[in-house]
Amino acid sequence: MAVSGISGVESMLQQMRALVQAAQQGISDPSELSPTVSSTQGATSFADELRQSVQRISDAQQAAKLQAEKFELGDPNVSLNDVMINTQKANIGFQTAVQVRDRLVSAYNTISQITM
Repeated sequence: MAVSGISGVESMLQQMRALVQAAQQGISDPSELSPTVSSTQGATSFADELRQSVQRISDAQQAAKLQAEKFELGDPNVSLNDVMINTQKANIGFQTAVQVRDRLVSAYNTISQITM
């Protein structure tokens, strides 16, 4: 699971580098760049990677909620330790998503100020 996250980040970084190089060269379409820079074949787009990350966070929150409900109902197969750990994992994932959102908004605002 961590490997796909790393490859997703690498593909996003590659796309961002291609966009930066296109902007520096005054090219409006990054696909016009040389194949070594814009070769993102087989890689997921930034939007897809973001969508998958949000879905994973949502799934973790739902699983933690379900596990907490099972514990509250007295399910002997669910321990308090597991409930607390999974709840914290879901919370950390959510906090990370909020920080990523804030940084994306900040980057968007910076880029929009540069283009004015």
